[in-house]
Amino acid sequence: MNAPENIARASDLAQIPRGEDGPVFPTPWAARAFALAVALNEAGLFAWSEWAEALGAELAGQPDAEGSDPEDYWRAWLAALESMLRRKGMGDGDDLFALREAWRRSAEVTPHGEPIELAAGWASRPST
Repeated sequence: MNAPENIARASDLAQIPRGEDGPVFPTPWAARAFALAVALNEAGLFAWSEWAEALGAELAGQPDAEGSDPEDYWRAWLAALESMLRRKGMGDGDDLFALREAWRRSAEVTPHGEPIELAAGWASRPST
């Protein structure tokens, strides 16, 4: 399966906003979450039918079905990715929590408008 086919299938899973140049994302992290799902599918970690089921379950659990916050959809996308990674044995809850916290810390120490570097979050993690 080639990348354009995968992207077309991924965009069919839900109403992904599209502009003249392709998908439009509310934030860069949402675009990265989308790209990660495409890459994991291309790597054979999961089929799109599995992905659709995981994402559907996350979206069904959202209290605001109207989608007033555009990032809610992408938070569900990210939660579905985390769930899929756990089910596939790619990381346990502790691993994913540590990674999520490293990203959060990285975002906190990154000046507004600058790219977030994960290394900053790893460097500032509490010692165990």
